[in-house]
Amino acid sequence: MEDRVKERLQSIPARPGVYLFRDARGEVLYVGKAKSLRPRVRSYFQRGGDGRAQIQQLPGRVHDIEVIVTGSEVEALHLEQNLVKRHRPPFNVRLRDDKSFPYIAVTIEDEYPRVMFTRERHRPGVWYFGPYANAKKVRETLDVLNRVFPYRPCEGPKPGRHSGIPCLDYHIERCLAPCVGYVTKDEYRGIIDGVIEFLSGDVKPIQRELEQKMHDAAREERFEDAARYRNRLFAVQHLVERQSVERQSVGNVDVIGFASEGDRAVVQIFPLRGGKMIDRHSFHLENVAGQDVTTILEAFCLEYYGSAPSVPPQIVVPRDSGDLGALAEFLSEKRGARVEVRAAERGEKRRLQQLADENAAHALATEQAATEQKRARRVEALEELREALNLESLPLRVECYDISHAMGQDPVASMVVFQDGLPRKSDYRKFGIKTAGEDPDDFAAMAEVISRRFARLSDGTGETHDSSFATAPNLVVIDGGKGQLAAALGAMQAYDLPRVAVISLAKRIEEVFVPGQGDPILLSRHNPGLQLLQRIRDEAHRFALGFHRQRRESRGFSSMFDELEGVGPARRRALLQHFGSVEEMAAATQEELEGVPGVPSAVARRIYAQLHKTGRG
Repeated sequence: MEDRVKERLQSIPARPGVYLFRDARGEVLYVGKAKSLRPRVRSYFQRGGDGRAQIQQLPGRVHDIEVIVTGSEVEALHLEQNLVKRHRPPFNVRLRDDKSFPYIAVTIEDEYPRVMFTRERHRPGVWYFGPYANAKKVRETLDVLNRVFPYRPCEGPKPGRHSGIPCLDYHIERCLAPCVGYVTKDEYRGIIDGVIEFLSGDVKPIQRELEQKMHDAAREERFEDAARYRNRLFAVQHLVERQSVERQSVGNVDVIGFASEGDRAVVQIFPLRGGKMIDRHSFHLENVAGQDVTTILEAFCLEYYGSAPSVPPQIVVPRDSGDLGALAEFLSEKRGARVEVRAAERGEKRRLQQLADENAAHALATEQAATEQKRARRVEALEELREALNLESLPLRVECYDISHAMGQDPVASMVVFQDGLPRKSDYRKFGIKTAGEDPDDFAAMAEVISRRFARLSDGTGETHDSSFATAPNLVVIDGGKGQLAAALGAMQAYDLPRVAVISLAKRIEEVFVPGQGDPILLSRHNPGLQLLQRIRDEAHRFALGFHRQRRESRGFSSMFDELEGVGPARRRALLQHFGSVEEMAAATQEELEGVPGVPSAVARRIYAQLHKTGRG
């Protein structure tokens, strides 16, 4: 069992709720419910386990555990059902494959979108509504929708037939014939917006519109039209009545829970749609020390709902939230209708808000425990390094250097910095090797990089001042063996340095070489100090390799551009930024080259002709 899982098991509450097992990639493996979360979740990791043959394989793959506290086991059941539908975990029992469930699909990215029955849910650019339990009722719903909203029923991304004349659907008022231009794109898009609005649950606008059309037709003695509108109104009302049976009194609302301590806070959002909790969103906030709940929630809601696709008509907040009238006005303007932001004093909404607060407090406590555990591990790793390497003090600042090249071409180096056991990316630096010859020489390259770095240790505050170079490290790590370590030590001796420890880490069997010792230090692979060194070394390698690839691609561009007429430094940069690699530019069409910002069309055509004349395309 991983240490992360052990920590999660210690903090699980003995409350009803839902638990999610995730793998190392964050994918949901299993969703379950429990009357008491603590004993149920722990049972999976005890001898004998769950007992189910399939679930016996589960504990070995679990990398993280997430729990959601609910008010009762029945509530946990509803939430489990929604989460299983959303994540489709491989270890959950599935009654039926998702392909057997019908959906209503709206192809919103088509020029003239379709509204159709489907049993799949994977196409991009399509909005899906469902799943529904009964295919016959879905087809009845589509029949009603097509009588009220005359969208095109023809198949394919483009409307119409090869004959170029309207089909029968136009003549029976089931389509407005966009295939022959009888309706504009904007007018047709308005019809589709009405369909989406209806399927999303907002049916009152279409009911009012049909009632108005029915009364207008009757007043003008167009009785056939009035009867047609009446029948459509009855069909819509019948459809709404059938769908509203499952709805509860809570309606569409977001319930917000909040917990804070010190510099950190957690916000939990329970989105309820049609009275059912469909998910749970958790957000961790920083830099909240000294601010009141009103200020924190207002800042959070502005950011969260500012980018959200929709805003519910009501948001329930904690009791001590204070005055959020300005936020309510902002959200009302964004939604285009009134949004109520208030605390719930009693009833179901109050109970749900208390549950959201409890979940926020649990998430905050779990995060703080995990943060403290990670800090303790970093301190342990630094202590292990100090003892194993016989250092005078803890290596609070560690710098690691690596050389990267391809058979001597485009040699570069990287410097990465770890402060208190964590990467300090603002202090990372790249080096282009200046003394590179025809033959690759890693020792000379390492000596050059170390010399250039420590030559700037005593920089003042002038134009050349660099905060990363101006700070002395406690420990310097060289990626390599004895040769690289000797080259680094030789370069450092030319400078009057404070006490800076230097070691090298060889990859073959993770040998640690220190000055003055012939034999390497071999640390256990479970040693926290060695694991920290490995993380630092791997980060330096990643950073150097990325810079080397960038240099190599730039050189490839340069060599090609030397042969192209009409391409100077500015256009070279524009092409490099647009295509990203030589291969992409060489494979580009003439139209793609003409679309590069900063390159005139005539020049783009000449570039295309030159590339294909020389056979590069």
